[in-house]
Amino acid sequence: MTKSKTRSLDEDRQTLQTKIQEHKTNNQDTQGNRTVRSLRKRLKRIQRKVRSTNAREAKAAAKKAPAAES
Repeated sequence: MTKSKTRSLDEDRQTLQTKIQEHKTNNQDTQGNRTVRSLRKRLKRIQRKVRSTNAREAKAAAKKAPAAES
């Protein structure tokens, strides 16, 4: 079996944002809507992953810079 192509976090974030916007325009009551809530939770999870990845990369770059100077 072949593995399916994984999407990047940015692609996931963009698709979730568009889905949430679509649900907001189509439905009046977005606060009580289960699908919108689950989409928002998935979006927040991806945003946390992106933030942690960026922080990890920044920390690694800061450690690399002094080593490269000496």
